Amino acid sequence: MKKRVLKAFKAYTDHYDISNVNIRLKIDHTYRVAAIAEQIAKSVGLGEYNVGFCWLLGMLHDIGRFEQYTRFGTFKDAESLDHAELGANILFNDGLITSFIDPEEWNDPDGIDYDGWDEMRPMAEVAIRMHNKLTLPETLDEGERFYAELLRDSDKCDIMRVLTEPPYDERNARIVEGSKDGGMLAASEDIMNCVYQHRCVPKSYARTDFENLISQCCMGFELVFPKSREIVKRQGYLAELMNLNVKDKMMAQQLAILRNEMEKAWKE
Repeated sequence: MKKRVLKAFKAYTDHYDISNVNIRLKIDHTYRVAAIAEQIAKSVGLGEYNVGFCWLLGMLHDIGRFEQYTRFGTFKDAESLDHAELGANILFNDGLITSFIDPEEWNDPDGIDYDGWDEMRPMAEVAIRMHNKLTLPETLDEGERFYAELLRDSDKCDIMRVLTEPPYDERNARIVEGSKDGGMLAASEDIMNCVYQHRCVPKSYARTDFENLISQCCMGFELVFPKSREIVKRQGYLAELMNLNVKDKMMAQQLAILRNEMEKAWKE
């Protein structure tokens, strides 16, 4: 199954400008998210079939990014379109999923605790459509929620790495320098309330580089699986972001609050 998926993914992304650093970033991100999803799936004791399904979700989750960037020249959903919805539409409405999946390959020869592709397909679509949403709908059933949460965790784990690499390293350098007029770049009360409440920040709240940084770090509050937190701790990228040696005193104080609240949240 993996060979087919990897071949189909390469064939799809080869249609885009893979020499472009932004396209390359999303290709590399995809492989890492798939590997993380596999790790998390194994950590909760899933069988080989379901572990493979989680890896597949990682490989498919950002399919919409390539068309998004090619059309609009940005990965910002607010300035273009929802990349998760676009990806799910390309896969499940336009039929690209058939390039990746042969339902017969998902047959369990033992016939034990097995859901065929017809049963798994809706959960795949939900997970991919929901992977970038602030919250999951209450209407999801147990299976849909499980796979959606696992994919969201996997994505967040690698996003922490991405946020320390180009082009974000330039943004982080700007944050370190701070503002010339004393704290104008400090995060708003709305953003800091999310920090104190240990929750993700609505996208509409973040208006500056620093507010975006705080918002992205807040994804760590809502990691669901213990393995996800273990991976993020081992990577060290979230810690690197929260420990930026900013010159602005107010920003430095807010980062200290963020570090303290993250530590408290992860002990809960």
